[in-house]
Amino acid sequence: MPAHVVMVVLFAALLHAGWNALVKAGPDKYLSTMLVACGAALVALPLLPFTAAPLPASWPWLAASACCQVAYYMLLAAAYRHGDMSQAYPLMRGTAPLLVALASLPLLGERLHPAQDIAVMLICGGVLVLCILRGPAAGADMAANRAARRRATTYALLNAGVIASYTMIDGAGVRLSGAPAGYTMWLFVLTAALLLLCAPRRWAALPAYARAHARVMLLGGAGTLASYGMALWAMTLAPVAAVAALRETSILFAAAIAALFLGERLAPARIAAVTLIAAGAIVMRLAPPA
Repeated sequence: MPAHVVMVVLFAALLHAGWNALVKAGPDKYLSTMLVACGAALVALPLLPFTAAPLPASWPWLAASACCQVAYYMLLAAAYRHGDMSQAYPLMRGTAPLLVALASLPLLGERLHPAQDIAVMLICGGVLVLCILRGPAAGADMAANRAARRRATTYALLNAGVIASYTMIDGAGVRLSGAPAGYTMWLFVLTAALLLLCAPRRWAALPAYARAHARVMLLGGAGTLASYGMALWAMTLAPVAAVAALRETSILFAAAIAALFLGERLAPARIAAVTLIAAGAIVMRLAPPA
């Protein structure tokens, strides 16, 4: 993977962790995800006339990806409603590249170099360790805390499957589009429209919530659009599974953000897991092409 592609994907990872923290910090997780999606669409809409339109062959992939994105936002809100960012984020982002790597060969005909296979395992293993090696539940009602963590884990794992699905869909769709920027803009516009159509009962509360949390819409929307757009661009220059795995170094940034801004504690086991992820990113960078 060329050095400039690596740097772009790492910056995309930072942006992704940042907007997830905005959602987690919001009082209403579902409305926060709607603000992020709508903010991305508002940024994308005025850019559409200045970007090339995706080729017709990519539109079925665009529609399928938008449906997956709606499921992603819904499951993201549910996971953050029941669990910590340091629990849900690693499961969602860490399990997905493993699924992508397993599916890349039969669906896209891509093979990774053996060193990249090792990198995928290191990244996924580190993220899973980060989630599994947790301390005992705290608080008066330990049973309720454990139940909440189980629900968060379930939603996060379901979302990992959704992430793997739209990663594979977009990896194929963006290559057929002939216009990665236009594909990205249309994806976020369609996603916001579908998300709003799926939640008519929340329309009344959305304007007031948007006024009170304008930062989530502006920063979150721009962050998610830029982050995913950079990843899609990278997929046109490098294997989909490699890009997806390297992007999961967002867990490094997410761990730091969770500790510094959300008050979550980084235990030694979590630091060890982050080290595994960093090692995986280095192996991914140094691996020769397949």
